Amino acid sequence: MTQPIKTLDVKPRFPEELQALRDLSDNMYFVWNYDAEDLFKRIDPDGWNETKKNPVKFLGRISQQELNRLAYDEGFIAHMERIKQEFDRYMNENYDPSIFKKTGQPFQVAYFTAECGLANCLPIYSGGLGILSGDHLKSASDMNLPIIGVSLAYQNGYFRQYLTHDGWQMEEYPVNNFHTMPMKLVRDSEGNIIKSSVDLKGETVFFQAWRVNVGRTKLYLLDTNIPENSEWSRKITAQLYGGDREMRIRQEIVLGIGGVRMLEAIGIKPAVYHMNEGHSAFAVFERIRALREEEGLSFNEAVELVRATNIFTTHTPVAAGNDTFHPDLVSAYFEQFTGAVGISLDVLLGFGRQDPRDKAEDFCMTVLALRLSNYNNGVSRLHASVSRHIWQRVWPKTMEQDLPIAHVTNGIHIPSWISKEMAENYVRYLGPRWIEDPDNKMVWEKVNRIPDTELWRAHEKAREHLIAFARNRLKKQLSNRGVSNRDLHIAGEVLNSEVLTIGFARRFAPYKRANLILKDIDRLERILTNRKFPVQIIFAGKAHPQDQVGKEIIKQVVQTVNRETLRDHMIFIEDYDMEVARHMVQGVDVWLNTPRRPLEACGTSGMKAVANGAIHFSVLDGWWDEGYNPDVGWAIGNGEVYDDPDFQDYVESQAIYDIIEKDIVPLFYKVDSNGIPRKWISMIKTSMHELSPKFNTHRMVTEYWDRFYVPSAQRYFQLTYNNNKLLKDLALWREKIMYNWSEVAIRDIRMAELEEILTNDPYHVEADIYLGELSPEDVAVELYYGRLNPENQFVDRSISTMNPVKEIKGRVFRYECDIHFKEVGYFGLNIRITPNHPNPESRHAMGLVVWG
Repeated sequence: MTQPIKTLDVKPRFPEELQALRDLSDNMYFVWNYDAEDLFKRIDPDGWNETKKNPVKFLGRISQQELNRLAYDEGFIAHMERIKQEFDRYMNENYDPSIFKKTGQPFQVAYFTAECGLANCLPIYSGGLGILSGDHLKSASDMNLPIIGVSLAYQNGYFRQYLTHDGWQMEEYPVNNFHTMPMKLVRDSEGNIIKSSVDLKGETVFFQAWRVNVGRTKLYLLDTNIPENSEWSRKITAQLYGGDREMRIRQEIVLGIGGVRMLEAIGIKPAVYHMNEGHSAFAVFERIRALREEEGLSFNEAVELVRATNIFTTHTPVAAGNDTFHPDLVSAYFEQFTGAVGISLDVLLGFGRQDPRDKAEDFCMTVLALRLSNYNNGVSRLHASVSRHIWQRVWPKTMEQDLPIAHVTNGIHIPSWISKEMAENYVRYLGPRWIEDPDNKMVWEKVNRIPDTELWRAHEKAREHLIAFARNRLKKQLSNRGVSNRDLHIAGEVLNSEVLTIGFARRFAPYKRANLILKDIDRLERILTNRKFPVQIIFAGKAHPQDQVGKEIIKQVVQTVNRETLRDHMIFIEDYDMEVARHMVQGVDVWLNTPRRPLEACGTSGMKAVANGAIHFSVLDGWWDEGYNPDVGWAIGNGEVYDDPDFQDYVESQAIYDIIEKDIVPLFYKVDSNGIPRKWISMIKTSMHELSPKFNTHRMVTEYWDRFYVPSAQRYFQLTYNNNKLLKDLALWREKIMYNWSEVAIRDIRMAELEEILTNDPYHVEADIYLGELSPEDVAVELYYGRLNPENQFVDRSISTMNPVKEIKGRVFRYECDIHFKEVGYFGLNIRITPNHPNPESRHAMGLVVWG
């Protein structure tokens, strides 16, 4: 076949009167601004939906004749100018100078993520991690914070799902045409495409970047599919989570190392780096290399600066779910790189092992990120606890509760997920600027101002939209399978827009137990088909292409919903994506979540439903372990963890049926003379009031900013001030500690020989500590005490600083302190010595602890 020698991107000529449309189509702002979306929809509603609400592709399909007509449509021009005026106000608002008050100067944060879900028209995401990343950047834009996203431009994106006649999931991978999507190639001031490169086993692989405007912030997507590359290297950014282990390490080198290099090539120099999951952890090696080669720092100096300015968020509550690579594979890609970093291959591999000396242990990206980040966090309180348990071997001498893994609970970007009707209610009663202040509790107190009738009507309209959407999708997916006209007719009448609707939509991983509600089909059928108080369930979700168990669960669900007696009450919507998700969270009455505790790191879909007036019904896992109380929703179980999973499934499935029958159905169908379920609406309002200001990305990003980003930037400026003087001093201090720590020892401990003590009585403790070449300023000596369980393990702890009182003989120092027990109980005590790191958050990072 003849190949073209030239390609041209032919676009319509926009009349001068419509230039504002070009600006609006070049920014993802329309995703969370209904007025902006309505502007595009006004031109051609069907065309807008057919292009998956892609403004660039949509405008490219409009005829020149239609554009010329719009230029003289006064109503359209007035609508466009109103939107453009608000867009310009939003875009031109300057940074609030107070955000840099603590650092004294501006700085930027680079946010690295393997996937980013901003909108359906940009299908480079797979699920929760990507949606969270997209919402993170949207909130950064609304809050006008200098956060820049870095990810990969996947040519095939994530797979589209379709089902066979018997319900088996099949996958197809449509090709993304970036030139017809809201993204543009990054060019220099002379119009040349900016490119960078990485070395992959001796081959130079080049990549370019596409810029996506996310309101006031930017997302840069790296792309290796360019003519300079070989056929195999062009495919590195072909598919999200596709290919074998070697393809995965190539992608993660391009994301981590390539991402740092591309920011440098563009001229962006972040002070702070945030790695969202471990996929981008190789960025730490590139940062060390650049600091050594370009700024002349020693390896230890570079490590200190990189660690001090890194934040790492882990999302995976199972060790096996974290990316690992065989040492031989890492060696093949990094053997030449080690010289530039300034370490041996064994040392480089050790950074990614829980036991650096175990040469048989695989290299783990999460371990690498944990070791070289000053701030580490899980994505919910419970997940942080699980993560500390999983990664205890990284810091083997540190008590589990002291491990440096905190938590920042995830949230959602509320404006992106609420229905148009609910958004109008919020504007009317919470105030027109609520969108830019959704984490303000005072704003959400105004929810009670929304009249019950208006809130309920808005929710009913969203449910009507959902039912219509579900019917259309079902007819389309059945038509694609070639079913009979009778079946298509039946599909057009499934579900009922006035019936209590339960939604379940998520990745069909086995631990999420999508089939838990199907354990007793006969009982479920009685619940759903109750003539007086019927119930209906809408399912959606994908299984990973290699997850055979997950596919079997989908098959079971689909075959169940196809039963003659259930098909009017249950439906499975194919090809779960952001558009399906938006309809579901906006329209369901109850959001069901059934993970096997504690395997749900956070789970944010329920937060989206809550903001739309649905009530959450879940196992106490992830965010619901923090958010639940009986006034805002329902809990399945009391947070138990069972040894027998089959028994757990039985118990919790029965709890689901009991709660639906005894609590949910009676409350929903108890209506007044006007048909309004007042108590149900009261629960909706309480849920919105208590949960929405907490579980949103504005609150989440504020936490990252205040707790992690600003302190990291402060540390950056402190360490690099005066030609890196403090950094060099810190590196020398660290070398002194590491070299001399083996000599530190507790020579003697003296405590009163008491079996009992009364509350508030003083208890005196002394210890003689040998420090060798170290000084008292180099170490922190503490009395560590707390309640014990029957196995003599600490169940909580308090820490009191022990102060040096004198040197009693050659390098042996006497420390002492008094403590007072405020409460009764069975307590244990010990003495702990750690390095007295100048940066308190790093005290456990060195892994050095001496216990009594």
